[in-house]
Parts: sequence; C-alpha cells; structure tokens
Amino acid sequence: MAKVEIYDTTLRDGAQSEGISFSVVDKLHIAKKLDELGIHYIEGGWPGANPKDAEFYNRLHELKLKHAKIVAFGSTRRANVKAEEDNFLSVLVKSGAKIATIVGKGSDLHVINVLKTTLEENLKMIADSIRYLKKKGLSVFWDVEHYFDGFKHNPEYSLKTLEVAAKAGVDCLVLCDTNGGALPDEVTKAVKAAARVTKVPLGIHCHNDGGLAVANTLAAVVAGATHVQGTINGLGERCGNADLCTIIPALKLKMGVDCISDAQLASLAEVSHYVSELANIAPDPFAPYVGASAFSHKAGYHMDGVKKWPDAYQHIDPARVGNQQRTVVSDQSGKGNIIAKAKELGIDISGSDKEVKELIGQVKRLESLGFQYDNAEASFELLLQKAKPDYKPPFELVDFMVVVESRRRLSTRKSAEAMLSEAMVKVKVDGKIIHEAAEGDGPVNALDLALRKALLKFYPSLKKVKLVDYKVRILEESTGTESQVRVLIESSDGVNGWRTVGGSTNIIEASWLALADGLEWWLLKHNK
Repeated sequence: MAKVEIYDTTLRDGAQSEGISFSVVDKLHIAKKLDELGIHYIEGGWPGANPKDAEFYNRLHELKLKHAKIVAFGSTRRANVKAEEDNFLSVLVKSGAKIATIVGKGSDLHVINVLKTTLEENLKMIADSIRYLKKKGLSVFWDVEHYFDGFKHNPEYSLKTLEVAAKAGVDCLVLCDTNGGALPDEVTKAVKAAARVTKVPLGIHCHNDGGLAVANTLAAVVAGATHVQGTINGLGERCGNADLCTIIPALKLKMGVDCISDAQLASLAEVSHYVSELANIAPDPFAPYVGASAFSHKAGYHMDGVKKWPDAYQHIDPARVGNQQRTVVSDQSGKGNIIAKAKELGIDISGSDKEVKELIGQVKRLESLGFQYDNAEASFELLLQKAKPDYKPPFELVDFMVVVESRRRLSTRKSAEAMLSEAMVKVKVDGKIIHEAAEGDGPVNALDLALRKALLKFYPSLKKVKLVDYKVRILEESTGTESQVRVLIESSDGVNGWRTVGGSTNIIEASWLALADGLEWWLLKHNK
C-alpha cells in the first residue's frame, strides 16, 4: 500500500468543539507534541479569522519542528472578486506558512443554495484561487467540501471540480464528508471515481455525524487516498472529526501502512491525554487504543485467558500505543482477577485459597451494598491491605454526626439566607480520641473539613490533599429516596489523583466512607 501522510486539524477543526478554546500558548504546545508524534502536516487555524489565529502564525518562529509542516487554512476567493484582491487569499500568503489548505464547494447544491452563484463561477473560483497561491510560492491542498454528498446528487459536476483544480496545479485533492453522513461503500465508490479522473494525490476528511468517520477514512485509504485528515481524540464540531488516535494505529498495525515510526506510535496515549488536558476535558476512558479501559479486563474468565495468552482478549499489545493492560475487580471477578490486581498494586496475596476466596466473597458482598471497584482502585487497594493481619490503619473512624438546618441556625460561611451544614466527627489516632466539628458548603463538604481538622494535628501533610470530584449514583431507582447509592470521590495531592468509593442507603454514610478511604489511602502511601 502507498505511503500515507497524516494531516492534523485539531487546532482549527478540533477547536470548533463545543466548550473548547485553545489559547495561543496551548496551540503552540500542541503543535510541538504533534510534531513529536510524527504528524506530517499541522493545520494551525485560519490566519484572517480571529486575532488568536493571527497571533499563532506570527509566532511560528517559536516552533522548532523536526518533522511536521505548518499549514494555513482559508477559502477560495469570493464570487466575482479577483483572486489578487481577495482578503481570504492574501492572509494565507502573509501567514508565513508554506502550505495553504483552501476550502471550496464540491457540490452543485451548495454552489446554488449557499454560495448563491453559478456552477461555472464556482469552477473559476477554484481555479483562480489555486493558481494565485501557486504563483506566490505556496503548495496548495484543496478541501473539496461536501464532495460525497455532491457526488451522490450530481457526480459529473463534483468530478469536474476535481479536474479543474488539478489543471490549476493543486497539490492534493482532499475529499470531504462535511456532513458526516456517508457510508463506507459510498466513500469507496466516490474515491475510486475521483482516482479515475485525476492523478493528483487524493486525501480524505471525514466528520463523525454518522459514527463512521474512522471507518470511512480507512475505506478511502483502501480505495486510494494517501492523505488522511483528522483530529486528536476526534475533537470537532457537532459529533467531531475522524479520530487520529484510532486511525493511526489502525493504519500502522492493521493495514501495514508505516505512517509513523514504532517509537512515535508508543507515545500515542500520552499525546491523547496531553491534548485532553489542554482542552480541559476528561480523557475518554473507553476510547479505542488510548483509553484507560481499552485494555482492562473485568470478567474472571477473560482475565484467566489473558494470563495464559495475552492475545486471547486483546487485539494488540497495549504497549505499542503507550497504553497498558489493567485488571478490573468487581462482583464478576474470580480468583485470577484478585491475584492479578494485587500483583499490579505490589501486594502479595499468594497465601491460601481460603484467604483469596474470602476476599472474593467480601468484594461481591460490598458490591451488593453499592460499592464498585472498577473505577476506585484506591479503595480496592485498601481492602487488600486491611485483609493483612498486621495492617495498622493510620486512623480509625469512631463516629460522626451531620446537622443541616435552614431556619433555627444559619451558616456563618454564607449569606444570611444560606442553609447551615455542620459536621462533627470522632476519630482515633494512636489510641487517642479526637472530636472535631466544622461547617461546610453542604453536608459532605462539612464532613470533609471536620475529618481533616481532626487528622491534620497528626498528619500535617494532608493539607496537600484536595477533593476534586464527587459523584453520586442511585442504584435502585424503583425505591425512590430509599435507594442504595454509590458515591465516587476523586482526590488529588496536586501531582497524582486517586478514586475511592462508598455505598449505602444513606448518602451521607456513603460519602463518609469514600472520604475516609481517600485520606487513609494517601496516608498509607505517604506517611511511612
């Protein structure tokens, strides 16, 4: 199969995701990371669209890229305007980039209904724009917008746009499934038709509105495309773009396309998480290849199979994409899961079968009460530690009480209208009973503050630990307010994060158990 070049548009198309706004510094950092990954082309944005994108191109000199080439994005000239007088094109020339990607219409319906011009004028817009940029010394990629929809409605016209662009000297024709609704067989047919009318390299740019962006991209490569566009983590407008974190390993490991090196591929999970961090979104744990759950094993017989033969329930070696196998412990776990997970955590429980069976029984009993250890490994590690006969906890929970009042007493922490939440806790440390109280913004926060107040006297380093996320799930909706609830808490010390779980029919008790586990786990790790 021919060599395939990877074109990343995270900084432009990906930034159009709802809720995402990259700063200029973010964009520069991501560009460097994409270069390290081995991406061939990085689209930085539309230089004339906004001050932020303009500044990015003004700071291109700060990027010391070893591999990638920066591309400026723009549009064909406007209808009935000369190319040399069109601002859309002039900003591309002034951007400092050596390559320009311009978008233009490849669908007759869009020319008529959106551009409100003639089909002939659209062909002139395409040709004039390409010739102008080529005369200015730029390489030109043309994004053939709505090509697949146009091909279905009027294939003759869509193919004619490709021929006109090829004659004008375009360097790559990027066929776009802009609405994201094409099917793989339609993509195959339309790409092959394009290959029959031009020898110019073909590219593919797919959106994910039908959930098929990756499949359509791979189908296009099989049909002859040698230029692949997408975004890290599939970021993009509406349902996103084709996800390069899935496409790249599929090309390299499944289709034998050596698009990046083995060493670069091994950094894929890191790059995925890096972009999520700068986008201020949580990484998708279920993302193929790079997600935390992509190679996790929960069912006992799955774990047993993987131990005997890693390929039994894994389609690739996770290390090849920078990921790792995880053992998940739950009420579906068997002896193999418990022992494997303990080994992952550096805990030896290779004692009698009776001890392991007791642990399995305890996990299943606790999960029936609302606990779940899939995503609360800190609580599970504590469960293993507490099973040891010589385990000495850093503190013991004695009792707690929470008061919530709205009329008799008001909170001193808020305005006069605020509801009072006060917690009192008793804990034992080194044989001493500590009794503390605290007000908080709600009962859980009050509990958290009171517990810390008691423990900080003995463990001042706990000041580093913060509660960063708190989730409650009702497990038995049919019983209403009497339902079993599960509380999942995420804590952080500013460097590492960990999750703990509590379960009860009482939401305060479930929260208390998860809070206490979070602090006990950290003390176990850092107070030796």
